[in-house]
Amino acid sequence: MGLIQTWRWYGPNDPVSLQDIKQAGATGVVSALHQIPHGDEWPIQLIQERKAIIEKEGLQWSVVESVPVHEAIKTKNEHAEFYLENYRKTLRNLAKCGIKTVCYNFMPVLDWTRTDLAWPLGNGAKALYLDWTDLAVFDLKILQREGGEAFYKPEILSQVEARFAKMPKEKKEALTEVILMGVPTEGGVTLKALHESIEIYSSIGKHGLQKNLTYFLESIADVCEEEGILMTIHPDDPPFPILGLPRIASSGEDLEHIIRAVDRPFNGICFCTGSLGAGEHNDLPAILDAVGDRVYFAHLRNVKKDALGNFHESDHLDGDVDMCAVMERLVQLNAQRKSPIPFRPDHGHQMLDDLQKVTNPGYSAIGRLKGLAELRGLERGIEAGLLD
Repeated sequence: MGLIQTWRWYGPNDPVSLQDIKQAGATGVVSALHQIPHGDEWPIQLIQERKAIIEKEGLQWSVVESVPVHEAIKTKNEHAEFYLENYRKTLRNLAKCGIKTVCYNFMPVLDWTRTDLAWPLGNGAKALYLDWTDLAVFDLKILQREGGEAFYKPEILSQVEARFAKMPKEKKEALTEVILMGVPTEGGVTLKALHESIEIYSSIGKHGLQKNLTYFLESIADVCEEEGILMTIHPDDPPFPILGLPRIASSGEDLEHIIRAVDRPFNGICFCTGSLGAGEHNDLPAILDAVGDRVYFAHLRNVKKDALGNFHESDHLDGDVDMCAVMERLVQLNAQRKSPIPFRPDHGHQMLDDLQKVTNPGYSAIGRLKGLAELRGLERGIEAGLLD
């Protein structure tokens, strides 16, 4: 029983088709109803319609990624209970449609953050990239966050003034748009809204956000157990507090805390090698050893970091993440399961013909096809005992 090879699909408007996914060799689809506003209940009819589209192509809707957690829940404000009830209704509706693995994140305001969505590689392909000096330029010069200097290394701060002075208006606007982007297809946030959120989260802090996550998990626990739903939290990306916003899923210690706080089998992890791998503080094989029994879904991608911590998303088998060691552990975990673990090649380079196409950042077809082929070969080799 091998791992389930899946592929993220943003729905009928995704430039990558379900037929493309089949040709890549995936059998499962990771999708969500992105057209529904955050916090609203997902109607059974719309879930069934999406499922029928996927199954008509001979594929399976394996994982929901994601059912977004509304900011009211993350901040536990006066509207939290309303959105929690909607969340529980959505989980029940998904279960009625036979979809029982759900990925979510608890990152405040912003989802994954980069400073360049088309960073040129030496071979002509393009990758996602995070440059800490560019992030500091946005933070200190564009957002103008009070006290932001304390977050950055001296080597980064020393470059900010010169970088900002040389940056043309168009580059500043593009940088702002990229950082505020949010999830593709769902739109981003405004500078004003980000300032307001930073103020709210300054009083919540890491400890408060951890408590709010526990509150969320306890509020959905009974529904998950009644319906057989597995929740998988996605690690922070990047695995650091950024722009004055706390992060609570950035390390092995964070993930273990999440499991212990609500120690019930439904409460699981989406093991994202790219998110965790962007931090020098993370030993990914060791983390997988510690939390592997709660890993119900995996995102597999690689990153390369430089001396300042800037990183780009590299080839799936060529980066700072020991993908062979990670895959070996996933294969071992999978052998102990009654149901196989789904994984997807996370992100991918924009390359070859896709360079001429409009694609969702990180989600062009050919780069992910290449990544899935590499990961599939690695899994097969480990299963066959060809790799020591």
